[in-house]
Amino acid sequence: AVDHGENQESLLLGCCASRHLHCFLVTPEKFALCFDCFFPYSGSVLGPSPCWGEDLQCSRGISVKSRVDCHPQPGASQERCEARGCVWCSTEVPNAPWCFFPEDSPYGYSLSGNAEKTIHEFLFTLNVLCFYHLKYQKKSKCTEMSLNTKHKENNYLSSLCHRWDASLNDLIFSNQYLQITTTVPSTSVYGFGEHEHPSFKHSMNFATYGMFSRDQSPTTFANLYGVHPFYMCVETDSNAHGVLLLNSNAQDVSLSPNPSLTFRTIGGILDFYMFLGPTPENVIQQYTEAIGRPHMPAYWSLGFQLSRWGYGSIDVLKETVDRMHYYDIPYDVQHSDIDYMERRLDFTYDKENYAGLPEYIKHLKKEGMHYVLILDPFISKDEEPGTYRPYDLGEEMGVWVNNSDGVTPAVGKAWPDGHSVFPDYTNPRTVEWWTQMCLELKDVLDYDGIWIDMNEPSNFDRGQYPGCAVNEINNPPYIPSISDRALAQKTLCPDSKTYLGDHYNTHSLFGWSQTAPTFHAAQKATGKRAFVLSRSTFVGSGKHGGHWLGDNFSQWKDMHQSIIGILEFNLFGIPYVGADICGFNSDTTYELCLRWMQLGSFYPFSRNHNAEGNSAQDPAVFGAEFAKISRDTLRIRYSLLPYLYTLFYESHVHGNTVGNKVPASWLKSYATVDAPLSKIPLFLRGGYILPTQAPATTTTRSRLNPFGLTIALDDQGEASGSLFWDDGDSIGKFGSPAVKQEIVHNGYRGADTLKYNTITILGLKLRPHAIALNGRAVHGQQS
Repeated sequence: AVDHGENQESLLLGCCASRHLHCFLVTPEKFALCFDCFFPYSGSVLGPSPCWGEDLQCSRGISVKSRVDCHPQPGASQERCEARGCVWCSTEVPNAPWCFFPEDSPYGYSLSGNAEKTIHEFLFTLNVLCFYHLKYQKKSKCTEMSLNTKHKENNYLSSLCHRWDASLNDLIFSNQYLQITTTVPSTSVYGFGEHEHPSFKHSMNFATYGMFSRDQSPTTFANLYGVHPFYMCVETDSNAHGVLLLNSNAQDVSLSPNPSLTFRTIGGILDFYMFLGPTPENVIQQYTEAIGRPHMPAYWSLGFQLSRWGYGSIDVLKETVDRMHYYDIPYDVQHSDIDYMERRLDFTYDKENYAGLPEYIKHLKKEGMHYVLILDPFISKDEEPGTYRPYDLGEEMGVWVNNSDGVTPAVGKAWPDGHSVFPDYTNPRTVEWWTQMCLELKDVLDYDGIWIDMNEPSNFDRGQYPGCAVNEINNPPYIPSISDRALAQKTLCPDSKTYLGDHYNTHSLFGWSQTAPTFHAAQKATGKRAFVLSRSTFVGSGKHGGHWLGDNFSQWKDMHQSIIGILEFNLFGIPYVGADICGFNSDTTYELCLRWMQLGSFYPFSRNHNAEGNSAQDPAVFGAEFAKISRDTLRIRYSLLPYLYTLFYESHVHGNTVGNKVPASWLKSYATVDAPLSKIPLFLRGGYILPTQAPATTTTRSRLNPFGLTIALDDQGEASGSLFWDDGDSIGKFGSPAVKQEIVHNGYRGADTLKYNTITILGLKLRPHAIALNGRAVHGQQS
């Protein structure tokens, strides 16, 4: 029975204590956290019973929402479950585990003695309990361990415990299997990647996400191109914190309605970093301070970009560019996918189908445009000796990922004919080789940026030739919840050797290890701020590159999902992010592509791109009306580029997010507005000043135009804003506290255009009688 009187709180505290349940009795709504299957109450305060669908005879008092999966791999049965000393109990709750740890679990660790406090950390000594060996189906011993907790402030541990509540009984630390479970203070959990999540705020209803870089198109619950074991939790009091598990091995995380998180990884260590906020923006600022601030993009890279895999010839490429210019569609960057190459060989170009490409790139650059080339991370080994310098030089320098013997190169199948080898970017010699090849390519094709693709790394076979050996590295006792439950699927064997160790440990670092060398090579080649776009990312990749959300589909669902992905990568410290506008796979439609062009005009990274064999989908190919609507929307983007550029500056210097700062309205819970096909509704948040600039067809031209200010007043009639401005592509250190002025490029025309022609003030309640700027009267049109 439940006492509705004054003794309700003491009753609940007593029952929670007797059941050893975690609970926080702060508000009546939180009483429900204390209830388990002995209290199937469904009153208005407590809500529905948490025991719905549970067999009370077999649960041993563990509520469904509190279950932690004891058999996370496929094939669970009552016999296997109970052999592990765990509880088997069916339930009708979707995705809830039937095999789960008992309350008196014999697994994990216990604390030995008291914590020892040193200058910078607390040192705990743990007694070892046993764990169930997943492969040999028996209990085994773990290695004894100590636990270090670094601290900065006296209240650090108390703050941490509120946000990270993990029992030592929930810790398993064994060879090739590490697991820990923690409760979280609310169900408002964001982050973890890279996946196609159905919503920005995660469902906590027993969802499991695997993390292991994989070449596969976005699919719900599938592990995609990058690995980001970071989450942010917004607590019930609106404070926020973030947690990073810095681990590159294959792993998964389960989100449970308790609410709790269970981390599992098959290697490395449990290296957790806590970021205490207290605001969501503070969390990301602290996170990027630890992993590296996002790079400062060149101004031109904020312009609209166009790409297509399958132009097929320079004639089709020229036709596309010409029709874009015919309709005066703002357009800064042209990309070339792998069809520009000779037989898809890196560092070459097709001198037959793309004859004259070097000259054409120079022509576009004279018109104020920029050019980006794609490079893949595999090199053909089957060309005639002495005819393909990238392979010959790489072989001489010994830069490849090797087989398990550590000597012979791993040979796989990729885009080039024949077979390919894979550069090991963790090797300093590989960085030298890659830099040299990028510099030599620049002498032939005058690129402005490099787009690195397929760097999970992708291999079209399951492991390299002749297949993966049968051993515990290639076939660990537990494989996380990743596609196919296979580590070698579409990549190399885990026992392949890299400079830093087994591919088993470094696989998901491949794209990250390629990004920084490419950034420095591009910067050295161009002498300007580097542009690097990488498909595979890891913690800290944003310091040297941006990301696009991969091979999406021309579907309304994918357009919606792009918003979630962009917001998530802002959490991951990679704010220069976007999705393939109009979709990469399959043919788009007129309405879908038009709406996507409108949405994509406000992506931080705005590019239209699609796949070979699909119809052209550039905004000029659909005719005059489509072109006009796209032009109008992109002109809004270009007018806001000073604001967007300032946001990237603040991200680079302070770690702020960018994707959620594009103007929006949240003055009301919702609003209904007309949205005809020709318009995209755009709202400004009160209290902010947006610097603008008259748009043009390229940023080269628009940067010479006069500025403006759009001022949106808040309820108090106030607004503030800032502007960062420089030449847009010079290499330099930003954010220095000292004020220093130096002429680094005499003749920069943008300096004499820093004047404001138009100032628009929104939200005035009364018509002003006079306007003053810095104490001087300003005369202008009032409407």
